[in-house]
Amino acid sequence: MSEAASWYVVHTYSGYENAVAESILKAAENRHMQDLIQAVNIPMETVKEVGDNNEVKMVERKVFPGYVLVKMVLTDESWHIVRNIRGATGFVGSGNKAIPLTEDEIAALGMEKNEVVIAFKVGDRVKVTDGPLEGFYGIVDEVDADRERMRVIVSMFGRETPVDLDFEQVVMDE
Repeated sequence: MSEAASWYVVHTYSGYENAVAESILKAAENRHMQDLIQAVNIPMETVKEVGDNNEVKMVERKVFPGYVLVKMVLTDESWHIVRNIRGATGFVGSGNKAIPLTEDEIAALGMEKNEVVIAFKVGDRVKVTDGPLEGFYGIVDEVDADRERMRVIVSMFGRETPVDLDFEQVVMDE
């Protein structure tokens, strides 16, 4: 059933985000509906505030005040439970229809990270399979897993040249 779960945005009264999130999780637990209502998230960010006397404080604040994100399988029952939580005013969508976040929106919020298993490590010999350097060989100099890119040192015209490539542009040399 978890394949059908999507992230939905619930509008709340301002300042009620934490209470609504806790109430949704408690209601799901009390009704044994954790398979339908799977997670609740309030996106937060750390911000540097400069106060009186140039005091610098790091403060946590809500990215979207008045909103809570809920990962759930949308059924009449799950919709009704979330919709009737004290402090929740409804789902973001058109009319009574809740609209799930798209994959791009989820990725932009950093809600779900797909773990990337990297077969490349510094010092590996690789062959470039795509782009203007297709057919060249090089040695992996640096790997950036977050951006899914790497720096490869390629020998061109008798000189070693660093080149930034996507993981998909190279294969391990046999």
